[in-house]
Amino acid sequence: MSLLTTTPTMTHNLTELLSKIFGFEEFKGNQKEIIQSLLEGHDTFVLMPTGSGKSLCYQLPALIMEGTAIIVSPLIALMKNQVDALRETTGSNDIAHVLNSSLNKAQLDQVYHDVSAGETKLLYVAPESLGKAENIEFFRQVKISFFAIDEAHCISEWGHDFRPEYRKIRPVVDEIGRRPIIALTATATPKVEHDIRKNLGILDGKIFKSSFNRPNLYYSVEKKGEDVNARIIRFIRKRPNKSGIIYCMSREKVMNLSKLLQMNGIKALPYHAGLDAKERSANQDAFLSEECRVIVATIAFGMGIDKPDVRYVIHYDMPKSLEGYYQETGRAGRDGGEGYCLAFYNEKDIQKLENFMQGKPIAEQEIGRQLLAKTSTFALTPMCRRAYLLYYFGERYDQENCGACDNCAKNRQTMEAKELLKQLLQTVLELKEQFKKDHVIDVILGCDTAPIEDFHHDKLKSYGIGSDYSREVWELVIERALVLQYLAESTETYGILSVTPSGKKFIKKPTSFKIVAPDEEDLDDDEDLDDDEEVDSSASSGRGRTASTDPALYNILKDVRKKLSSKLGLGTAGIFSDSALEEMSTLYPITLPELKNISGVNVEQVDRYGEEFVRIIRNYVEEYEIERPEDYKIRTLPNNTKQHISIVQQLDRQVILEDIAISHSISTDDLLTELERIVKSGTKVKLNYLITSELGEDSYDELKEYLEDHPGCTLDDLISEYEDFYNEAELRLAMLIFSCNQ
Repeated sequence: MSLLTTTPTMTHNLTELLSKIFGFEEFKGNQKEIIQSLLEGHDTFVLMPTGSGKSLCYQLPALIMEGTAIIVSPLIALMKNQVDALRETTGSNDIAHVLNSSLNKAQLDQVYHDVSAGETKLLYVAPESLGKAENIEFFRQVKISFFAIDEAHCISEWGHDFRPEYRKIRPVVDEIGRRPIIALTATATPKVEHDIRKNLGILDGKIFKSSFNRPNLYYSVEKKGEDVNARIIRFIRKRPNKSGIIYCMSREKVMNLSKLLQMNGIKALPYHAGLDAKERSANQDAFLSEECRVIVATIAFGMGIDKPDVRYVIHYDMPKSLEGYYQETGRAGRDGGEGYCLAFYNEKDIQKLENFMQGKPIAEQEIGRQLLAKTSTFALTPMCRRAYLLYYFGERYDQENCGACDNCAKNRQTMEAKELLKQLLQTVLELKEQFKKDHVIDVILGCDTAPIEDFHHDKLKSYGIGSDYSREVWELVIERALVLQYLAESTETYGILSVTPSGKKFIKKPTSFKIVAPDEEDLDDDEDLDDDEEVDSSASSGRGRTASTDPALYNILKDVRKKLSSKLGLGTAGIFSDSALEEMSTLYPITLPELKNISGVNVEQVDRYGEEFVRIIRNYVEEYEIERPEDYKIRTLPNNTKQHISIVQQLDRQVILEDIAISHSISTDDLLTELERIVKSGTKVKLNYLITSELGEDSYDELKEYLEDHPGCTLDDLISEYEDFYNEAELRLAMLIFSCNQ
C-alpha cells in the first residue's frame, strides 16, 4: 500500500506530506532538515530532547522512500506503541510490523510476506533479533531503505542505559548491506555522542542537535526526610486534576507508595517489570486515559509513552545518572505547558547505588561513580540547576537566573570571585592539567596529603594560595567555571581538569565572575513544597485555612466544653485541655480517628466526648467551606505493613472475612482485631459490602440507629444492649463499618 499518489521523488513537498499523513501543519525545530538529509542518502546523527518529535524524523522518510526501513528499538512496548499509532494514522495494518521472538509461526510468516511484497514501510526490530542469522539472510533479500537506530545512547558505556547488543549493530548492517543510518537519542553528552557516531561508523555523517533547554520545566531538589511521603501527598493534592509520574528505585517502594497514595484518596497505580504483563498494560492504559492520575514506577515506565500533559515528575530516589534524570523529567510538559520536576536527595540513596556496582569490572565501576558524582553535584549545588544540567550535556547557559528552578527562585546572594577563578586556572596549568578536582583544591588550600608530598606539589607557587577560603568556596568556583566553560573535565581520563581557550583568555583579561555565597549553600530541611503559593482562605468570612488557631471555632468549642462540664459536673480540663481545643481549631478533625491524633487527647476522651466535638467541627467546616490543612489528612501505612496492605487489598476486592482470615492463617477474631487497628490508623477501607454478606441490611440498620443515637457508645455498651440478638464478632463488625462511614 502506498500513501502517495505519485512516485516518490526528492521533489515532494514535505510540509504537504506531513499534513496529509500525520495531520501536522508544520515541522518542529529541525525535523524537516533531518528528513531531507535522510532522503538525500546521508548518514545522520540526531540529538533531540524528549518530546521534540524524534520518531517523525524516520517515520516520514520511511513512508516516502522505496523499500522497508529497519527501526532498531530497545523495548517491545515502545515498538508496539509506535506500530499501533502508525497503523491507526495510515489505516493500514501492513504498513508497520514488529519482528521479535514473541511472534508465532503464522505471525512471523505474515511479517515476512508483507515485507517481501513491499507493503511494510517500517519494521521494528530489537538489536538481539537484528543479529539472528535467519533474519540477516531475509534482510539481504529485500530492499532496505535505511536503518534507524533509536535510543542510540544504548551504544555507549557512558550512556545511562548501556546495552552490549547495540555495539554489534554496525557489523550486522554491513553483513546485510550498507544503507544510510540515522541514529537518534534524547540524552547524550559529548562523550556519548562521539561513542555513538564512532561505533556506527557515521563520523562523517550530518549532525543535528537541538537545545536541551526545556524552558517550561521547573527543577527542584529537596532533602529526603522521614516526612517524604507526607510531602509528596501534599504536593499531589495541590494538583488534584493533574497527571504525574513518580519514579522509585525499587519495586517494593513502588508498591508501598502506590498503596499509600490510594489510601489517601489519590488515584495512583504501580508500574514495574515484576508485574504481570496484562496488569502493566492495564495500568499504563488507565494512566493514558486519565482513569488514574498518578503512575508510581521504576524506570521501566515511560519510554515511548506519548502523554503530552504530564504536569509533574517526582523522583522519590535520585537516579544513577543525569542522563536518566533528564530523560525521565522530560516526560513532563511535552505539550509546552507546565512541568514541575521534583527530586528528593539522600546521601544514603547514592551509597546504595554505589553498592550495586560492587563486583562489576573496575572500569565500569569508575564510570558509574563519575555518573553518580555528577548526580550528587546537581542535587547539592546552590547554583542554577538548569545551567548545570545544560553544562552536563555540553550546552552553555549564560543567564544568571533562569527563573524556573528552586535555587534561582531563592534569589541567593552572590559574591565576586574573579580573582579566585584566576588563581584556580593558574593552579590547573601549573599542575600541567593532569589532576582531578580534589587534588587541585588540596594544592590551593595547602593541604598535607600523601599525593602532594609524593609529587612535591608543596613546592609549587600555587600551594596554599587560596587557604583563606573554605573547600566549599573552591568547589563552587570549579562548578561555575565548568558551567561557563573556563574549565573542562575529561570523561576519558576520569575527571581530570584542563583549562579551555576561554579560560586562558580569562587569565589574561579577567572579567566579572560570580558564585553563590557559600553560607546559603545547604538545602533547607524545613522548606515546604510550593511555599511560594498563597494560603487559601474563605473570602466571605476570613476564616479560611491558616497556620494558626481559628478563633471563631476555638470559642465555639470552649462553649461546648463549658456546657458539657456543667452538665457532667467535671472540670473542663478533664474533657479536653485548652491546647487540645487550639489544635482542633487549627487542624479541623472531622472524624473520630482524626480526633485521636490530636495532641493530649486520649482514647477515653474520644469515646466519651468525641462525637459531639467532631460533629460541631464538621458542621463548621461545611458551613464556612473550610479547606482543611492537607498535611493533617494524610494517612499512613499501619504497622505490620505487608499483612495490612494485603488485607486492605482483599477488602477492596470484596473478599468475605472468612476467606481473608484463612489466607492469612488467623482466626476471624484476630482478623477483626487487625481491622480495628487499620481503621484506627486512619486508613481508608471499604467495608459496606460486608453488610450484606456478614450482617444483613436490617440488622445493620438497627445497630446503626443505636450508634447514631448514642454518641460515644463503646463495644461493652453495645454488647449489654444486644447480646441476646448478636454475637460479639457481629457487633464489632457493625462498629467498624459505622466508624468507616463517619
